[in-house]
Amino acid sequence: MPTSTVTSKGQITIPKEVRERLGLRTGDRVSFDLREDGVVEMEPENLDLMLLCGIVKPKVKGVTVEEMDDTIAEAVVDRYEATAEGGRRNAARRTRKRGTR
Repeated sequence: MPTSTVTSKGQITIPKEVRERLGLRTGDRVSFDLREDGVVEMEPENLDLMLLCGIVKPKVKGVTVEEMDDTIAEAVVDRYEATAEGGRRNAARRTRKRGTR
């Protein structure tokens, strides 16, 4: 049975055999369960994130590439029309200013 010594700071080094068996790496967290019979159980708190895949369902429906392309095209047209309208207004102002001189 692997053993360890408690330091003056209350720390222990988890023996290599135990770390390997639990799959613990530097920076991993562990939890301790203090049972009524005096036994302390230690469990790793590290999770494989792939196990969580699909648990949370998005509230928003996804969009297709075609829908994205259509939205971008509409924005380009809107911006072009706004720019063209602004250009016509500015041209009219320049014409009026020249005519009043």
